[in-house]
Amino acid sequence: MNTTEAEVPKGTRGSQSLADRLFLTLRREIVEGHMAAGSKISEPELARRFDASRGSLREALMRLESLGLLERRVNVGARVVDLTERGLLELYDVREALEGMACRLAAQNRTEEDVVELRQMLARHEQQEELQAGTAYYQPEGDFDFHFRIVQASNNDLLIDTLCNRLYYRVRMYRYQLGMASPRAHRAFREHSHIIDAIEAGDGELAEILMRRHIRASRSNIENKLAKQN
Repeated sequence: MNTTEAEVPKGTRGSQSLADRLFLTLRREIVEGHMAAGSKISEPELARRFDASRGSLREALMRLESLGLLERRVNVGARVVDLTERGLLELYDVREALEGMACRLAAQNRTEEDVVELRQMLARHEQQEELQAGTAYYQPEGDFDFHFRIVQASNNDLLIDTLCNRLYYRVRMYRYQLGMASPRAHRAFREHSHIIDAIEAGDGELAEILMRRHIRASRSNIENKLAKQN
């Protein structure tokens, strides 16, 4: 089995092109820190590793650049985006405003099915050994990510596109590498539960306040970790 086949997530093969599979694999490696923040991208090295054509590889890299996970610098080439305090503050200012709005809309548009699914998701999260130990709170991407699901429940297509597509993986990069392994694990879980309570009650104002407060606390936690690294 070649490297490309081995590293592409299960369920993503078949009809997808090589460029699609490269994109998914590299996106995961960047978000999870296997390709270090700020590291230079070597196209020849990646082409050899994945036995990929230049065309397929460049298509994948362009898509990663459009998500803000890669950046191109004059006379340097492509690099994985850095995790910086400025980048954190900009992203989290946007998150606080837009996810707060999404939470308000989720409360206004809630259905019984939405609430049941959110609680079932938290029940799965609660089974994590790291969360039970209070050392980390890891959330898989997409439908098993609390924040992703809240935005989806807003039923606002522009918010969904902005937060679940264009900004999602840059935000997730900070969360995964700096925010999920945290002494805040138990508190973050409780905050998620309180947000769902507000959504279930149809209290959009409270849901927005709680989400904004939750994101500010998360940002503060990540800021402290960045400061220690620097």
